[in-house]
Amino acid sequence: MRQATSRAAAGSRANHRQVLSLAAGVALLAGVTTAHAQSTGIASCDDFLTKYDACVVSQVPEAQRAMYKTQIDQTRKAWVDMAKNPSTKATMEATCKQTLDATKASLTAYGCSF
Repeated sequence: MRQATSRAAAGSRANHRQVLSLAAGVALLAGVTTAHAQSTGIASCDDFLTKYDACVVSQVPEAQRAMYKTQIDQTRKAWVDMAKNPSTKATMEATCKQTLDATKASLTAYGCSF
């Protein structure tokens, strides 16, 4: 049972990393820190971040929650920084929608829907 749980957790982590690779990759390279509830100023991005955060808090098992919270905090910070730059702000709507679409599938396993 422990092996199956470990494999499921490892698979879940791998799927999540792959889903948020664009936004999280930017955030990791920038060495960002936590940025709870900070608005990006882009409605679709803020909507995604709010729904993702609510899903993690209410549905993701406690043992995995910290990892997801760290990743969403990094994504939020990266998106806030990108929204401040006029050359990247124009692409943010599409980036956030793509991330939402990709993330829906991975979080369905936890019973999240958005």
